[in-house]
Amino acid sequence: MSRWPEGEAIVYCEGAFDTPNGKTAHGLVRFTERYRVCSVIDSHLAGRDAGEVLDGKPKGIPVVASLADAIRRAGETGPPARYLVVGLAPDGGRLSPAARRDIRCAIEAGLHIDSGLHDFLSEDAELAELADTMQVRLRDVRKPPPRDKLHFFEGKIEQVKALKVAILGTDSAIGKRTTAWLLVHALRESGHRAELIGTGQTAWMQGARYGIILDSLINDFVAGEIEHAVWSVWNEQAPAVIVVEGQGSLMNPAYPGGFEIMAAARPDVVVMQHAPARKDYDGFPGYPLHPLAQQIQAVELISGKPVVAVTLNHEHIAPDAVPATCRAVQNEIGRPTFDVLLHGAEELMKTILAKRQAPNDSQPS
Repeated sequence: MSRWPEGEAIVYCEGAFDTPNGKTAHGLVRFTERYRVCSVIDSHLAGRDAGEVLDGKPKGIPVVASLADAIRRAGETGPPARYLVVGLAPDGGRLSPAARRDIRCAIEAGLHIDSGLHDFLSEDAELAELADTMQVRLRDVRKPPPRDKLHFFEGKIEQVKALKVAILGTDSAIGKRTTAWLLVHALRESGHRAELIGTGQTAWMQGARYGIILDSLINDFVAGEIEHAVWSVWNEQAPAVIVVEGQGSLMNPAYPGGFEIMAAARPDVVVMQHAPARKDYDGFPGYPLHPLAQQIQAVELISGKPVVAVTLNHEHIAPDAVPATCRAVQNEIGRPTFDVLLHGAEELMKTILAKRQAPNDSQPS
């Protein structure tokens, strides 16, 4: 593994920042060990601070109107940019013609391209030829690994003695990965050895050392790859707590997820991420979100393990209304409820650790 951060990066999110289709860019603005983020491209929000747009907290990462603006600004304020990272996460993971044109311009400017889309840039003959000419790398994060490198489920998950926590959710693009990272950071800051198992392209871009990209895998290998990732981090790092990032949701019509994580990672406890103001499944108007209580019941029935807490996505909820919303959800479903993005993950951490004293807790992070 190369020394991190790999270099300065411009995050491309034209027309999608501060929307569910910009969740990869959101993750990189909030946290990444892999890159130093110089700017975010989205002409609709140009001139603002990306952190202020997302969370009301400036991060010193400007939103700019164009690739040319981003390249110029990086050179004026620090080292020149080395990467263009595609921060878009559209439904279906496809690349629009306009985005393809901008990526071509980035290649012509000598930038390496990292993309987590299903349209593989390295298999686009024109872009691949141009990248070869410019001596830049096209890295398709979602490209399936060779089959001879994949694993079947073996049962070695039973060797893992860490406390395993799955962050599942009631929908896609609802904040599961962000909650997972915040929990890991809180555990580490409190002296507990903790590791994240990433399950998507954004976690990889943020620097997750262990994990898979679930939707790049052939179904036969999904359970085995999840098991292998959890077993590997236990075998190599012996953390006290392993936090597994969820994908989709059990009842999402397009992105049903969580089954394989419960079956193969065999979590000890589950945290459920939920957006109380969201009425329909992400991207599918007319498909009402199943009630939180019903989704918790389904998770507990399938996994045989408890949902110990609910974490809120506060979209479309005023900040001063969040505490009352947490109390209302907690009263409704009988589980502690937290907004970790606004208030931190310390109380969530205490709730989880109270369920079981994990081994190796005495080892410092």
